[in-house]
Amino acid sequence: MTDDAATHSVRRHLRVTIDAYDATIRQFIPGYEALLGVVARELAPVAAGLVLDLGGGTGALAEAILESGAGGTVELIDVDREMLAQARTRLGRFGGRVRFTEGSFLGALPPCNGAAASLALHHVPTLDAKRALYRRVHDALAPGGVFVNADATMPSDPAASEATWSAWADHMVRQGIARERAFKHFEEWAEEDTYFPLEEELATVAAAGFAAECVWREVGMTVVVGRKAG
Repeated sequence: MTDDAATHSVRRHLRVTIDAYDATIRQFIPGYEALLGVVARELAPVAAGLVLDLGGGTGALAEAILESGAGGTVELIDVDREMLAQARTRLGRFGGRVRFTEGSFLGALPPCNGAAASLALHHVPTLDAKRALYRRVHDALAPGGVFVNADATMPSDPAASEATWSAWADHMVRQGIARERAFKHFEEWAEEDTYFPLEEELATVAAAGFAAECVWREVGMTVVVGRKAG
């Protein structure tokens, strides 16, 4: 099986330059700033230790975690060299509190206190593959560790799914993107992205051994938290 998450390129997938990514992602994603804040908040109890940022990209999530004041370390893991280069510049002010690993988060993970992903795990194409990843995260976490996944989900009911896509397009229109182009983006992203229903995401996190809950949602974007028993 070809692992999209192991070969992903943001420049190719989103059709934007890396320099433009941080502005463009706000046009694309409803509630993006709030989403990052919720992830950092949920990681706060463990962020004095090591937190893994799976698919760390340009470092926006890592920055939110590092700025939370917990004083710990964040390790970004990403296969996209261009994105990591941007993150190195962005996070340089944090010195030794940040690490960068070029590689796939589908491989072995180091022991950690927390793990998080923001708009990265939709590149894992099946629930079986996600369950395996979540189990590896669970095994890597210390007792009491926290896993947070911020990503798009899509209802299984056709009417609810259609309403969610429409509301997502409405957000993009408010950001200056033509509605026709918004739906073209969705079509292009579907070449690599898979959005599962929220209830299936929660069940998959729970099957990996976590106590799972959704703590935030807005127009198809959700933040799911898995807590490892202490």
